[in-house]
Amino acid sequence: MDLASTHGLDGLSVGLLASKLRMSKSGLFAHFGSMEGLQLAVVESARQVFVETVVRPGLAAPRGLPRLWALIDCWLAYAERKVFRGGCFFASVSIEYDSRPGPIRDRIAAVMREWMEALRTAVDKAVAEGHLASGTRSDLLAFELHALAMQGNWSFQLFGDPGAFALARAAAGARLRAVSTRTAPRLPAPPIAPA
Repeated sequence: MDLASTHGLDGLSVGLLASKLRMSKSGLFAHFGSMEGLQLAVVESARQVFVETVVRPGLAAPRGLPRLWALIDCWLAYAERKVFRGGCFFASVSIEYDSRPGPIRDRIAAVMREWMEALRTAVDKAVAEGHLASGTRSDLLAFELHALAMQGNWSFQLFGDPGAFALARAAAGARLRAVSTRTAPRLPAPPIAPA
């Protein structure tokens, strides 16, 4: 997963992995059956890491706006901590496979659909709890929040911008405050991003 986050799924090599795992190439190949089998297994493993480090902790927050904020904050923390050397695994492989049809692209897309659905559901529940304005479009707000988080990851990975995640949190917080009701729980104070 770590290698794929920096070299892409196509950058995986049976020889390199066999060496790192101290296995024979034939033993590794026999385990996965094909390079595509290996790549799909890596995507599944990365999905489990994402669920454990982002989704489960986010869903543990109280329902409504606190849960929506927790999902975004956990995603940003996951990318910021560099759980994978190349930042967000799915940001990396989504770009690598977004225009390449086949089972790997289909699985990456399915995982990203699950994530976007989790965000949309969190928005809907925040509206139902009275924390967000009743006319809030869950598809649009989830899209915006995801875009802000992706921008934070991109700025950090490409430019090494140490303030990228603080900016992403500040922008996401501002967007959520703009659609919050007067009775909504308070979000954490916006972080100070270096200028």
